[in-house]
Amino acid sequence: MMSPEDYMLPCLNKKLLGFDCMGCGIQRSFALILQGDLIGAFYMYPAIFTLIAFFGFVILNAFKNFKNSNKIIVTLAIINIILILGNFILKLINQI
Repeated sequence: MMSPEDYMLPCLNKKLLGFDCMGCGIQRSFALILQGDLIGAFYMYPAIFTLIAFFGFVILNAFKNFKNSNKIIVTLAIINIILILGNFILKLINQI
């Protein structure tokens, strides 16, 4: 039986340049969520849950406008940027 890992796209940045990109781990993290391993998903890609919250809120907001939705979206976006950049920098430091 095929597993979700069999369908994952390779990271071209890692193949061509030799280091992880800012999105490395997101596919595996999502696969871990689908398998029920929430802690493993967080360790694989720390921004996974805030990204799900961000996109979930953006989609929900498209159907029902919430009060202060712009502030919520900007706040979630900033949190995601900080987590993604922080994770990327830590991966780069660990590869040195």
